[in-house]
Amino acid sequence: MNEFVLLAGSMDTRTALVNQLQEIMDGYVQFSSYSIEEGIPESLHDRLVVLSHPLVLEEPKIKACLDTNCKVIIAKRIINYENIDKLLYLPAGTNVLYVNDSFETCLESIESLKKLGIDHINYVPFYPGIQNARKIEIAVTPGAFELIPEHVQDIVSIGPRLMDISTIHQILDHFHLNEPGDVISQRYLRKIIQLSKRLADANQIATNLNKHLNEVLDGVNDGILTITHDGKITVFNEELGHLLGVSTKRVIGQHIGDAIDQPALIDFLMDQSHEEDRWFTFGQVEVVVHRFPLNNDQSLVATFKNARKTIELERSLRSELKKKGFVAKYTFDDMIGKSATLMQTKTIAKKLAETELTLLIQGESGTGKELFASAIHNASLRDKRPFLAVNFSAISEDLMESELFGYDEGAFTGAKKGGKVGLFEQANGGTIFLDEIGDSSLKLQARLLRVLQEKEIMRIGGSKIIPIDVRIIAATNKNLLQMIEQGTFREDLYHRLRVLFIDLPSLRTRTDDIPLLVQHFIQQSQHPEITVLPEVIEKLTSLPWFGNVRELKNTIDYMMAVCEENTIQIENIPLESGFQKKASSPRLREQITDSKPKTLMIPDEEEELLLILRSIQAITAGGEIPNRRKIAERSAVWSRPLTEQQVRSRLDVLESRGYIVKNRGRFGTRLTEAGVRILE
Repeated sequence: MNEFVLLAGSMDTRTALVNQLQEIMDGYVQFSSYSIEEGIPESLHDRLVVLSHPLVLEEPKIKACLDTNCKVIIAKRIINYENIDKLLYLPAGTNVLYVNDSFETCLESIESLKKLGIDHINYVPFYPGIQNARKIEIAVTPGAFELIPEHVQDIVSIGPRLMDISTIHQILDHFHLNEPGDVISQRYLRKIIQLSKRLADANQIATNLNKHLNEVLDGVNDGILTITHDGKITVFNEELGHLLGVSTKRVIGQHIGDAIDQPALIDFLMDQSHEEDRWFTFGQVEVVVHRFPLNNDQSLVATFKNARKTIELERSLRSELKKKGFVAKYTFDDMIGKSATLMQTKTIAKKLAETELTLLIQGESGTGKELFASAIHNASLRDKRPFLAVNFSAISEDLMESELFGYDEGAFTGAKKGGKVGLFEQANGGTIFLDEIGDSSLKLQARLLRVLQEKEIMRIGGSKIIPIDVRIIAATNKNLLQMIEQGTFREDLYHRLRVLFIDLPSLRTRTDDIPLLVQHFIQQSQHPEITVLPEVIEKLTSLPWFGNVRELKNTIDYMMAVCEENTIQIENIPLESGFQKKASSPRLREQITDSKPKTLMIPDEEEELLLILRSIQAITAGGEIPNRRKIAERSAVWSRPLTEQQVRSRLDVLESRGYIVKNRGRFGTRLTEAGVRILE
């Protein structure tokens, strides 16, 4: 009976050899297998014994079980061809630890790999007891995972080595089996051929992928260059070849200094400074070169953008955004007026435009909140990106939620097929203006708070988190602090929105601008030839204008419609019953109160601000220097006394509106002309 015994050192080796022998010798030879690790027979008599390695024969247990009549064959082993392709994917020159159970097995395996032509990587033996082992992050092992050091990041398992064909023929010769030799050789070679086919398929996939990537790179309108840390060119697309007048195929693999005759460009690319962009001229073409490192500074990528094409593309993008209405229409130059209050507000707004922080604009209706939001966007670094405005008072709560955040297909009955992109997504990279934020519901406020905190949204009916990069500018004509006390506005959202803030001046605080505004509105009309009598201007300047600039414009339009002989006269001014009677926002109400302290009912923060102005006036009139402590002391008789810290925050509001100027030392806080007019 053709039967032999296989003895291996470990269970993994025994399993791998059994699988190999069963596949190759099935039908011709039978065998039983054991490993020292699992246990071996006490004795073997008159048997053919195949040992997996010479070291196995040195084991006392093996020597004890082998009878002198046993025929012993020590197997010759080769690298496991089942997993050899894993090594071929490692880059040339890579250092790897070869981990095995002894110095001898490490050297044998490494030698076998090199004989097979797998010599493009550097093998460093690693085995139990080795001293001063190098800290290499990649390990190759036939299965000795327990020996791999902790610092290793990647492991390539090639499996235990297999028997080579000469050992298999030794076994066949022992049993005088000559006829099946060819069949068994074919079975053995079939596995090698399968490996070759797998490698060929992988190579074809890589070739096709490289071809596709090259086609993509050549189809890009920008020049693209990649070089190694020592200047060797690895990527050079056709657009760059046209730009520099160089053949693409000729330069791949060359040093950049030998391939390109552009010393200034080479100096920039090889320079170790942190400069990312530089302007060059190649022939008649002006180019912006942008560079950035790749693979932990092992390579450098550079893109070459045609400056003229880039400018034309930005113009096209700007035109497309304008068609969609996603552009800011106004700049600071569109703001009419030269009053100190307006100029100070514009100066602050320009500084705030330079930041990326969330901004809250407060002001009465008609003071130009959207105009300021638009101007701030156009003065920011996002000026080339979208600007979207949405008014919370104009859209219902449910519709507003879908408008802002969008929805996925099937989110609700009537949802558009394919879903809808929300305004936050459309404004990505730019600015979104949330007008009349005080009219938003508590439910919507909660969702807006998440956007501000996490910089991400989720569509209605969706499950995907979408990161966004949007600057938020909010505006309101309501007293949000009073709404917080009433429970109709979230305090946490208020503080998220009011990181930066602007308080827009009412028209009553900048009456000097009314003549300029009147002339501007007439010039912008269809009848720029109309003139206005001086007494009309004087009368218009004296009116309260609680509707602010919007009310003034409506009044001018009315007077131009009813005037005769292209002259606006005093009788063309509407009756006072047609004017707004009070402010529609948390601005100071123009009510005159007794300067003497007395207990008052304070309905909101605006009345407090008015009392603070009156207190500053009274303290100054008494020959003292106004400060926070004295104002807080006077507030003790109010229905809602203020702490010094509360006085400080309200003085900041008054200063931002242009009513006071805060000074240190002997001057203290003083009223401005606008502040005096409020009290007069």
